[in-house]
Amino acid sequence: MLDTVYRDFGTGYVPRWHGDIVDPAGAYLTPARHTLLVALDPADGAVVATGALDSRGPAHPPNPKHLAERYPSGETAQLRRVYVRPEHRRRGLARRMVGELLAFAAADGGYRSVYLHTDPAVPGAEEFWRSLGTVVHDERENGVVHFEIPTGR
Repeated sequence: MLDTVYRDFGTGYVPRWHGDIVDPAGAYLTPARHTLLVALDPADGAVVATGALDSRGPAHPPNPKHLAERYPSGETAQLRRVYVRPEHRRRGLARRMVGELLAFAAADGGYRSVYLHTDPAVPGAEEFWRSLGTVVHDERENGVVHFEIPTGR
C-alpha cells in the first residue's frame, strides 16, 4: 500500500491520510466491522492487490459537509485501499476484491450505503469506479471524485 501512495498518488506517506497503511491490523483487522483483503502472487507470494472496508464515513473537513452528512460513520461502508500493482491490472482482481468487500458489508447488515473516493489521475481508477457505481460529487480540481456503490451488487 505504501508503494501505491508513492508511485500512483505521488504524495508519499502522509500520516493524516495514510495512518491505516502503517497499522493495518488496528485499522482493519481488530474492529469487527472492518476488513482487509490481500491478493498474493502464487508464483512468489508477493502482494499484488489489496482492498479494505471500514465503517467510517467521509470526514468533514477535508471532504464537503454534505458528503459527511449523507454518508455518516457507522452506517456507511467506506471502501479503501483498493489497489492492484500495474503489472497485475486488467485481470479482474480489483473487481473480485470489491465483490468480496460488498459481500462483507452485506453480511454485516448494519451498513445502509457504500462510499469511496478516488484520485482520477490514477490510470484506470475513475473508469473502474464508474463501471461499478455513481459519482456523487466531483471535485477533480482537488484530485478527488466521490462515488456511491450500490449495495446489491
